[in-house]
Amino acid sequence: MDFQYLLSRLDWQQMLSAFIVLFAVIDVLGSTPIFINLKDKGRPVNATKATLISTALMVAFYFAGDVILKLFSVDIESFAVAGSIVIFLMALEMILDIEIFKNLGPIKEATLIPVVFPLLAGPGSFTTLLSLRAEYATPNIMIGLIVNMIFVFIVLKATDKVEAIISKSTIYLMRKFFGIILLAIAVRLFTSNLQSLLAHL
Repeated sequence: MDFQYLLSRLDWQQMLSAFIVLFAVIDVLGSTPIFINLKDKGRPVNATKATLISTALMVAFYFAGDVILKLFSVDIESFAVAGSIVIFLMALEMILDIEIFKNLGPIKEATLIPVVFPLLAGPGSFTTLLSLRAEYATPNIMIGLIVNMIFVFIVLKATDKVEAIISKSTIYLMRKFFGIILLAIAVRLFTSNLQSLLAHL
């Protein structure tokens, strides 16, 4: 792909939007108490390993996910509508303090389960990435993702310090705030992509 073409596709507003959406979905600050709890139980998280594996999984799914969808004859707009419903449910979890998506897997290794999957690179992240493809250019989404993962690495590397700097009440309020943002994003994704689907009928 031509470098000039890539530059022409860069859009700061899209980058910021992609970053905010992914930041809200990944919710690494809100997961800080989980990381501390794992450490207290003798299951410390390898920050470098968790960040690299999570990033690789999300990038791979972003590009390969489209191929998988084509195998099942599903277009990106349909997936975006389905994804908006998942994001909507995640927002309800954050706002109402309820658990809809349960982690009942048998694997006990903390870095991979539950940190890499499902906390960082889980169904919500995968769905959100493909849903964003329906509206934003790939370079902007990738930059938003990379910046997010740099932030994830910093938080994982200094979990204790992060909790000391940001109180539990602040993290709780941030979770509510981003829950409302996710709710609004879910509604926008649903309505905009539903219109595209109806237009093809």
